[in-house]
Amino acid sequence: MATLQRLFSETLHEDNNHRTAELYNEATEDYEFWSRDFNMHFGYYNPSRNNPFMRDTMLNEMNRQVYKRIGDSKLICDLGCGMGGTMKYGLERNKELRVLGVTLSEFQATEGNKRLTGLNGLILKEDYNNTTFSDNTFDSAMAIESFCHAGHSEASFKEAYRILKNGGKMVITDAFLKKEIKNLCPGGSYCYKGLCNGWSLEKLGNIPEVKRTLERIGFKDIIIEDISLRVAPSVLHVPFVISGFLLKKILKNQEIGKQSIQNLKGSFYALLSGIQMNNFGYYIITCTK
Repeated sequence: MATLQRLFSETLHEDNNHRTAELYNEATEDYEFWSRDFNMHFGYYNPSRNNPFMRDTMLNEMNRQVYKRIGDSKLICDLGCGMGGTMKYGLERNKELRVLGVTLSEFQATEGNKRLTGLNGLILKEDYNNTTFSDNTFDSAMAIESFCHAGHSEASFKEAYRILKNGGKMVITDAFLKKEIKNLCPGGSYCYKGLCNGWSLEKLGNIPEVKRTLERIGFKDIIIEDISLRVAPSVLHVPFVISGFLLKKILKNQEIGKQSIQNLKGSFYALLSGIQMNNFGYYIITCTK
């Protein structure tokens, strides 16, 4: 850990960054109800490995799929790492691996590092659009449902490109639009606004434009996989998790915080968005510098 700290000794969207940090500072405990491993993302259903009724197996399968696409990398940056759930998954399975994570949330950095004790990983409180890392530092980078908070912006992709070594891979897993916002149907537009407001998302990129942006920056060998049907079984857990969380709060006579309410709203709209496959999709993007 000390070695890592020695080695890695004005944001573009400050208002949204503040709201994102506030969301995760106050509502991260909600995610423990979603995942005991603090996997703050949806899952990947692999019928040969997962039980669709056991959510954490699917969430960890998403982690496995990301590391599988990253390949044989020794130094990885997790851009928007949350509580370090994906970091911990990889570090526990590969003792030669080193992972640096960045998050806007002070709470996530502090508590996440406690969970990484004894592992070769470190979480820093930084903005993934403007990190302090040197050029050409990392073998690979990953962004799991994090770049959406900055609207899948060119700035995010450029920063990832900058800190990657030549030949380094970037893997993004996230929900995207399949068309421009102005072309969404009324129902799609309603769900989209609810999703962005609930989860403090600046916007969702649309897949054709995202690919063009990655190419313009210089990424090559861009592979875009639509895994919406693989993700659907974990999305279907959302109404049961929301109901269980609310029931728990009611039985314990606990107040539901403002950010928790926003988080629950975002989860609800994620479910509604997930069934509109003409407007929304969930993808894994793999590309190389």
